Amino acid sequence: MIPALPDVVDFYDRHPINESQIMGALYRQGKGERSLRPEDLYEWDQDHYGGLAAVEALARRAEIGPRSAVLDVCAGLGGPARFLARHVGCRVTGIDLNQGRCAAGRRLTALVGLQARVRMVRGRAERLPFRDGAFTAVVSQEGLLHVPDKEAALAETARVLIAGGRIAFTDWISTSRLGDGERERLQTWMAATAIATTSRYRAYLARAGFVAIEAEDLSGAWIDLLRERARMYRAVRADTVARFGQARYDEYTQLYEFFVGLVTAGKLGGARFSATASRRTF
Repeated sequence: MIPALPDVVDFYDRHPINESQIMGALYRQGKGERSLRPEDLYEWDQDHYGGLAAVEALARRAEIGPRSAVLDVCAGLGGPARFLARHVGCRVTGIDLNQGRCAAGRRLTALVGLQARVRMVRGRAERLPFRDGAFTAVVSQEGLLHVPDKEAALAETARVLIAGGRIAFTDWISTSRLGDGERERLQTWMAATAIATTSRYRAYLARAGFVAIEAEDLSGAWIDLLRERARMYRAVRADTVARFGQARYDEYTQLYEFFVGLVTAGKLGGARFSATASRRTF
């Protein structure tokens, strides 16, 4: 049994980007289940900042090619995994704590005929259920903020990577200006168990045995992305209210207004990290 983290699980059980919302949007576009292509999902299944361009950026930094065996940590509905499998031709394993999103990811993957290249596994980032050296690349997008022990999670990615394998991920980062009350509010609203600084992520990667560590500040670009996400949530208002109620929709609206304020004030930002695994960690 996987120990539950009720706050994280609950957050994604009630997330407005979900299988039902995706299928509803597709049906409104006149697309039935029997005629779906991977490209039909891209408008709806990329639950991260920056859309397909962000996935491509990670693929470049992780040096992912057709022969790569890729692990996507905190993979959610599997949108990036399907994109990589379709456009790069690699095989991707997605791991996520939320059982419902893993199951939805499998169904969406089967609907677009990619089940031979993409698999979804339920598990914890801090205890990856894979053998040593099972992957050539690891990616993750804004998922590690939900992981309490980020150092353990990054050590696990080093373990499951081959020597010379690459990791590339994006996540929220905090600055010294982020207050304790704001941290508590982020944890309560969106299960942000701990938001690390850029320097702390660098230290975690180094202790895990990674070298050639690079960090890119994405904070400026993410302000515009946050505003776009807020517009997207408003566009699916009817679906969100029908499934989760008006209160949940209003909560998300407030959440994104709060986020934009934190980023604009320089208290919260985004970063993209990449590094090379030089040794195994046991």
